[in-house]
Amino acid sequence: SNGYILTLDGLRIYIAGDTEDISEMADIHDIDIAFLPCNQPYTMTTEQIVRAARTIKPRKLFPYHYGQTDVSQLPAQLQADGIEVRIRHYE
Repeated sequence: SNGYILTLDGLRIYIAGDTEDISEMADIHDIDIAFLPCNQPYTMTTEQIVRAARTIKPRKLFPYHYGQTDVSQLPAQLQADGIEVRIRHYE
């Protein structure tokens, strides 16, 4: 799977493809906005997305590709880490 870091006028956006919380994420720094997939069997569980977010440390996190996975607890789980989680329904 591929992931992309876009820099637009100094804003750094990380868009992860279908992946889990892989060790290479430790090399990703200074991210303003991260889009991370959360849905089994091809992407992360909610526990994995929390670990990935804590590794990447984005200012804002948009979980996506979550389908029927309950991501409603992510904002509370990452609040102490200073990561603002924004849940949107992409259809």
